[in-house]
Amino acid sequence: MPLELQVIRASDFLRMGAEGHFDLAASKVVLAELAGACRKRGIDRAMLDLRALHPGPKPVFSPTDLAKLVNTFREIGFTQRQRLAVLYSSDPHHRARMFAFIGALRGWHVAAFGDFEEALVWLSDEGKAGSETVSRTGEQEIPLKVREVSEGRLRPKTKIRPKPETRNNP
Repeated sequence: MPLELQVIRASDFLRMGAEGHFDLAASKVVLAELAGACRKRGIDRAMLDLRALHPGPKPVFSPTDLAKLVNTFREIGFTQRQRLAVLYSSDPHHRARMFAFIGALRGWHVAAFGDFEEALVWLSDEGKAGSETVSRTGEQEIPLKVREVSEGRLRPKTKIRPKPETRNNP
């Protein structure tokens, strides 16, 4: 099945100011233009390719910057039916994964990947995303135990009883 996909490279939207610092306002404008072009063409799948970025000792994006970039997608009309994969080669400050996490918290289908093929497989999935995970590298299924509900309260299956006191008689 063919997949129509827009790849947005970091160099396409990240802008730096005169002193070499990240220019959030200019980056948001360019990112909005790119995402808007996807919407106009009816493309519902996009990959934000950050592999060319080489993070330094300090993170470039603050959590607030990431939230503002995520909001750019909402501002241009990004919907829950669209998918965005964030592809990174190195994420020592967890910013790519945080971007995906913030997007997922907002109800969008956003996931971060360290592997190109995994990102493509996820983007090509036509099924509804019920419980998507934010990061696909090293993912593990975590079993959950269901508790019984009694009289409107959760009741654990095991009861905790205090140990009987033992006294040392001299």
